[in-house]
Amino acid sequence: MRIRFDNAVLYDGTGDKPGIVSVVIAGDSIEAICSGPDKPAADLIIDLEGKALCPGFIDTHSHSDLVILETPILDAKIRQGITTEILGQDGIAMAPLPAEHIAQWRKNLAGLAGTSDSISWDYRDTKGYLDLLEKSGSAQNLCYLVPHGNLRMEVLGLDQRPATDEELDAMRRVTQRELNNGAHGISTGLIYPPCTYADFRELVAICQVAADNSVPLVIHQRSEADAIIESMSEVLEIARVTGVHIHFSHFKICGTYNDAKLPGVIDLLDRASEEGLRVTFDQYPYTAGSTMLSAILPPWAHAGGTAQLLNRLADRECRKRMLDDIRTTPSSWDNFVAFAGVDGISITNVQTAQNTQFIGKSLLEIGEERGTDPVEAALDLILEEENGVSMVDFYGLEKHVRRFMLRPEMNLCTDGLMHGTPHPRTYGAFPRFLGKYARDEQLMPLEKAIRKMTLQAAESFNIAKRGKVAEGWFADLVVFDPAAISDLATYTNPCQHPAGIELVMINGTIAYTAEPYKTLLSGHNQDMQCGKVLRLNS
Repeated sequence: MRIRFDNAVLYDGTGDKPGIVSVVIAGDSIEAICSGPDKPAADLIIDLEGKALCPGFIDTHSHSDLVILETPILDAKIRQGITTEILGQDGIAMAPLPAEHIAQWRKNLAGLAGTSDSISWDYRDTKGYLDLLEKSGSAQNLCYLVPHGNLRMEVLGLDQRPATDEELDAMRRVTQRELNNGAHGISTGLIYPPCTYADFRELVAICQVAADNSVPLVIHQRSEADAIIESMSEVLEIARVTGVHIHFSHFKICGTYNDAKLPGVIDLLDRASEEGLRVTFDQYPYTAGSTMLSAILPPWAHAGGTAQLLNRLADRECRKRMLDDIRTTPSSWDNFVAFAGVDGISITNVQTAQNTQFIGKSLLEIGEERGTDPVEAALDLILEEENGVSMVDFYGLEKHVRRFMLRPEMNLCTDGLMHGTPHPRTYGAFPRFLGKYARDEQLMPLEKAIRKMTLQAAESFNIAKRGKVAEGWFADLVVFDPAAISDLATYTNPCQHPAGIELVMINGTIAYTAEPYKTLLSGHNQDMQCGKVLRLNS
């Protein structure tokens, strides 16, 4: 079926100023863009009456890896205009997954991705996982990154030790194998086990493979807080040595007391640009983050995997050492309790019914209810939930959020966890950027904001023919009302869809409509599983 959008104010993703056009869709692609009176015939004509038409939004940091297999239609993402998601983040994700590590790894993933007994866990590698995604179908297009923690686990298990020369060679081979399977890059999370145990040598080894394949290293760096300058310096040195494209995940400065580090962070970005290093980053538009609650623990506590972590939490002497480390500042690791405080960390998800009453409550409140120290209460929760507990942490300053948004390296993401009572970014990040920051605060023109949500993201991740409205490109499109677009999700009521998104098209198929187009399209079939698994170089 050929569809024509008339009277569209086109923001084409390039950052250029918009113009009024007609756009014709045939099959999964954009057939024509025209501005004169002569328009190609169409089976369905939709008059947008001056509403905005732009490329579908690309979420470059997504944690939908597991839930997408059970719930292929993620309304939280579709209804904020996201048409492509990049999975495999933070160095700990679904594949590769050797059979002997499945039980342990499922527990390690639970705080980020949730858990499931209904899917098959025997897919083994990236190809098997992507095949599983294709079989289950999805509403969005999906890309995948090779997680450093998974490939490290395959080669040397979950031990806290440096890799030998032979193991580094094996990690290079596994990395190349997984890139050959269609991944769009490599990810690591240097606060998460087992990635945190990697030394500079190991990171250089896998990054050389990434550079040789012209794909990015997507990195949650060792520190986003007290040691952020040293952490960024390490990452940029990896770029110098290997030539790899560095993409910092969810870029920020944690801890309001670290405000004085902002000039040094900006200077490092400027110097990297002057040197010709390729550096980009993504960002969610909030001053709170979200991750697994066990991230509050010192790295040594995780050595050997979740089973060993739980044993240590149950051991009086080990627990005392954890508490001492958490309470000692400044820290040599990113200490969430130090930079967010027990009143700034709240529970978003648990695995068991016995602790659901704590969802939405801060560690301070949980400690008061349990009649114990708030940090002790947090450790008890991690133990009781076998590491399957997530949190929101209020980390920083709004002025930093705005400053990083204006950087040329920046594109938008959600970093949204998809289970429990999530961070509001899961439902509202992209409309918030357009409504609050571009329109209301006039931080940047709308066309520049849209570029950061579309083409800039596609270029960073080698996503072909997406992120721009151009003839011959895939028809991933969003129709929205610039005057109405806004996020409605809050920290206390996060599962609220935004206002102003009126139509979403993925691969030429209409995946979501609101009024007034819902009535117009009531007689036409809509395919809610129109997404594709995008394999690089396939």
